[in-house]
Amino acid sequence: MKGKLLVAISVLLFIMPLAFAEDSDFVLVEGGKFLMGSMDGSPQERPVHRVTVSSFYMCVHEVTQEEYEAVMDKNPSHFQGGRLPVERVSWYDAVEYCNKRSEKEGLTPCYSGSSKRGYTCDFSADGYRLPTEAEWEYAARGGKEDDQTKYSGSDSVSHVAWCGDSHKGRTHEVMGKAPNGLGLYDMSGNVWEWCHDFYAPYPAKPQRNPTGAELETQRIVRGGGWYGDAYACRVSDRRLTWPEEHDDSGQGFRVVRSATAIR
Repeated sequence: MKGKLLVAISVLLFIMPLAFAEDSDFVLVEGGKFLMGSMDGSPQERPVHRVTVSSFYMCVHEVTQEEYEAVMDKNPSHFQGGRLPVERVSWYDAVEYCNKRSEKEGLTPCYSGSSKRGYTCDFSADGYRLPTEAEWEYAARGGKEDDQTKYSGSDSVSHVAWCGDSHKGRTHEVMGKAPNGLGLYDMSGNVWEWCHDFYAPYPAKPQRNPTGAELETQRIVRGGGWYGDAYACRVSDRRLTWPEEHDDSGQGFRVVRSATAIR
């Protein structure tokens, strides 16, 4: 009887990550290697270098206003609507959301610290966090080493992104354009997405699970926004901004969870 119980527990632990992915808005991004950066973009995108990332779960859509308000009891967005992406949020706001949502769901928060003392991230915790820049680009490329599409899921920006002439002067409900190969929506366009990392120039040598500079002043945002052009929506484009910036109606985020922590 004891042996059967141990087997049952082992099976349950094995299928938990799959159940998490199937029963929520998250998909498993299986770890692997890819070439990060681009020779065709700005100097910040060079040199192209090989990166290895571990498996993680990523939300298929940007955090919506209804999700944000349910956790934070406020909605700072300029364009109001439950299924619109939350915007006008700082990096600190996004981190606070991750920790509060983790606590609300009985998970271990990933972040500790404060805006004054600085934050550290426990990547082994099972709570919500922001994707690293490498995780973000790997997922935007469909989790494939050889994916060289210009935008996330297509070489046609209008197929996958709200930006440029198509934005109609505002954000749009999440999941309104076509997804990429992993089923992730709006990785190009709609709102810029905060990443975990402090900005750091790319190294030439291969990296494994990079997390950015140890301590700098500006954080990375990715993906382009509704008011930007197609160039900013490329999967390799990277921008940096102050973590306290919260007045941008084109700046939001999405969350991830570490697959190893969930196991």
